[in-house]
Amino acid sequence: MSAFRDAVEAKDFDALEATLSPDVVFRSPVVFSPYEGRDAVAGLLRVVGQVLAPELVYQWQVSEGDREVLCFRSRVGDRDVEGVDLIRYGDDGLVAELVVMMRPASALVAMRDAVGALLAG
Repeated sequence: MSAFRDAVEAKDFDALEATLSPDVVFRSPVVFSPYEGRDAVAGLLRVVGQVLAPELVYQWQVSEGDREVLCFRSRVGDRDVEGVDLIRYGDDGLVAELVVMMRPASALVAMRDAVGALLAG
């Protein structure tokens, strides 16, 4: 099991931040432009975690070389969510790239709206 998965399952966002490379790139399922850098990505993951983490459960994972795929289920409001975290690790063992994909579209929209509301404060 990966340190990234351990941190997410423990809902420990300090530990999650520690798994990220200083120059990590995060590709969101909601916006086109990637988030870059540990501070930006960790901050966003903390907010996303408030929405997804309470009911997030990893179903399975596959690892090969410097790549890992984690399949998860969660819930946003009344919407069931399925998704995958696609992770690439750097030579230092830290997350260099994270791509998240989610379905169905209605759950993705619900997640986008919930995260947007939290970011708007």
